[in-house]
Amino acid sequence: MDSNDKRLAALRRLLAEAHEKLGLKLGFRLWDGSMVPVGWPQDGLAIGIADAGVLAALLRKPKLDTVLNLHITDRLSILNGSVFDLAAARPEGKIGRLARTIPKGAVFDVLRHFLFAPGKAADAVSHRKGDEIARDGDPATNKANVAYHYDVSNAFYRLFLDEEMVYTCAYFTEDHGDIARAQQDKLDMICRKLRLKPGDRFLDIGCGWGALVCHAARYYGVEAHGVTLAEEQLAYAREKVARWGLEGKVTLHLKDFAQMEGEFDKISSIGMFEHVGIANHPTYFRAVNRLLRPRGLYLHHTIARRAKKTDKAFRKMPAEYRALVRYIFPGGELDHLGMSIANLERHGFEVHDVEGWREHYQRTTRLWWERLDANKAKAEAEIGPERTRMWLLYLAGCSLAFERGGALINQTLVSKRRKGSSGLPLTRADLYADWGKRPA
Repeated sequence: MDSNDKRLAALRRLLAEAHEKLGLKLGFRLWDGSMVPVGWPQDGLAIGIADAGVLAALLRKPKLDTVLNLHITDRLSILNGSVFDLAAARPEGKIGRLARTIPKGAVFDVLRHFLFAPGKAADAVSHRKGDEIARDGDPATNKANVAYHYDVSNAFYRLFLDEEMVYTCAYFTEDHGDIARAQQDKLDMICRKLRLKPGDRFLDIGCGWGALVCHAARYYGVEAHGVTLAEEQLAYAREKVARWGLEGKVTLHLKDFAQMEGEFDKISSIGMFEHVGIANHPTYFRAVNRLLRPRGLYLHHTIARRAKKTDKAFRKMPAEYRALVRYIFPGGELDHLGMSIANLERHGFEVHDVEGWREHYQRTTRLWWERLDANKAKAEAEIGPERTRMWLLYLAGCSLAFERGGALINQTLVSKRRKGSSGLPLTRADLYADWGKRPA
């Protein structure tokens, strides 16, 4: 029996023991084509292990980053299923406790045969920002971080977004799976919460592909301004403004939010704040306050994490969070709801309304994943197989995080604080009155 056969035999034994002791609902396909457990159906949910180096890499560096690199490079794959199927197949009970029932001899045998086995390491994928997290708040740094995520390719984003290219949490007024309808309802809800009316000067910070500014100008009669650092998004948004005949009603700016000038009646920030970084929050909120007229309204829409017992504990980055920053959102940093509210109050705002949209974003990211998965071949042709796998994993992971409550998202409506009446209605009733009807 040669060394490869010995490695395979040791691994088969360990995986068979793990399958039994943990009560796994999936199998394993090894690089020689064999299945564990023996007889596991070829079309059943399984984890594919492409080569012996996979085990060597996991043993030498047993971290989430290793798993992600191996999956993105297709050396550790999910067969006949998806991340969602893998999550559903998770063993019941505490995995650590169950794992202790696996015979130590089987574990040692795998360590002995694979720890120093030759083979390709889990090299970093080519489309990774890197370990350095740049959050100095400098406009050039912000632009580089934004470009990494948003200037991937407009054609790529079209594969999973709705036709208006809205890349933030949708709003589901009932149980349905129509992403286009949900995004239109989201745009209307934002406009309703801000009580937009003809003549308002409206600023959208991080305007993306221009969906909200165009919607607000077209249906609510505002003078809309959008600011972004993403050049490909800006080009698309300007084309859309021209296509909809909104020149003179919508103005788009390629600059950092802190460099904006003027005074606005209403301001929104929809899914942009996550890019700012906690150390730069004072700069951000001072800028919003400077740009907003007295008693003007600001809608703060942002993803958040749950608060921890201490701020020090909160600032620690779990492995999943660090991977998100490294692979998808360089410079990104999430706060918690209490931190946002405290910062808003410290910087001269009065909080009027907070609404949690966690389950809306779970649905949104699941629908995005389904659309991208259905267009996987087109995505691979556009951005390559590695990056496509990375994005599918990202969208699935986000959906699961929102489903399980590990990630949250909130909309907070505030006004620039002044004594006396805020001018807002006493209830939310106006937000839902005549839903579906827009101002003439």
